[in-house]
Amino acid sequence: MQVTRAQALRYRVHAQQLERTGVHADAAVLDLGVQDTGPDGAPWALAVRGCEPAPGSTVLVWTLRGAPAVYRRDEIAQVASATAPLSERDAAKRVFDAAKPLKAAHVPVTDALAKVASLMREVVDHPMPKGDVSTAMTARVDEPYLRECGPCATTHLYEQPFRLSALQAGLELRPRTSPPVLERIHGWSGPQPAKPHLDPIRAYLHLVGPATPAEVAGFLDSRIQDVATHWPADAVTVEVDGEPRSVLASDADALREAPRAEAVRLLGPFDLFLQSRDRELLVPDKRHRDALWPRLGRPGAVLAGGELVGTWRPRTSGGTLRLQTELWSRVDPTLLGHQAERLADLRGVRFGGFTDA
Repeated sequence: MQVTRAQALRYRVHAQQLERTGVHADAAVLDLGVQDTGPDGAPWALAVRGCEPAPGSTVLVWTLRGAPAVYRRDEIAQVASATAPLSERDAAKRVFDAAKPLKAAHVPVTDALAKVASLMREVVDHPMPKGDVSTAMTARVDEPYLRECGPCATTHLYEQPFRLSALQAGLELRPRTSPPVLERIHGWSGPQPAKPHLDPIRAYLHLVGPATPAEVAGFLDSRIQDVATHWPADAVTVEVDGEPRSVLASDADALREAPRAEAVRLLGPFDLFLQSRDRELLVPDKRHRDALWPRLGRPGAVLAGGELVGTWRPRTSGGTLRLQTELWSRVDPTLLGHQAERLADLRGVRFGGFTDA
């Protein structure tokens, strides 16, 4: 099956429910986790999809790439299984520089992660700031687990094993705490077998497809070989402007028939729509890609008509939010203003208008 770039992007808009109106208690993106980075983070990513979860129905944890993400609370034990490394070599890739000293000490990375998780469970018997947990953990492990940290001027656990072990230990993060506060997940009895919709490979293909194994591996911080080994049996090949990619067979019709997306949305810098690893497909113009994904200080993106058409940055002063925008094509100012007012309302301030970049 052959589809165009425009069809692929329209499909993603609809799969991620970015055109949805009204108020809903759930969102499809919770299958893959909603990254909670930045001042608006997950609450805004859910809001632009019309989702207002019931109080207590979601949970914030560290998962893929060690990033904080929101999931459905009643599925979190399954998420722990679904987001675990796919193999020993995959675990070594996910922990980055922490793998080398463990290998030198003949400690399998998967064993090391299990040990860190067990110790974290013992340490965090009440809500604790991350620094206090790190200090307590550092006193309980030996050299292969520790690194000298110049910025902290101290020795502590490598960061990725610390983060990737927290959910396996049954620990969640208190939202909007900085530094983050860790506490035990109520009723935790360990990771449980995951239902198919929580498999990150399947979820990525459904929400961000069509995609390649390399793109999925980049999102997961996994090895391409491991992703290919776990590739869904019901994935089918499609060509997007002549390039082979995959999508779940159950999504093929939706991909081909996705209608034009009319919605105007202000996407946060780490919104899932911007997290795809095919940035050239998402934004063909290199100047616009450089503006949207700079080395430091990512802006948000303006989505209109199924295309990314500009960037935005918040400017808050004296209880007033103004948005500094750089638009690459015309956007309905009324619809854009409605989005800005919603964002201001989420932040508990008033909207004071737009300024040019």
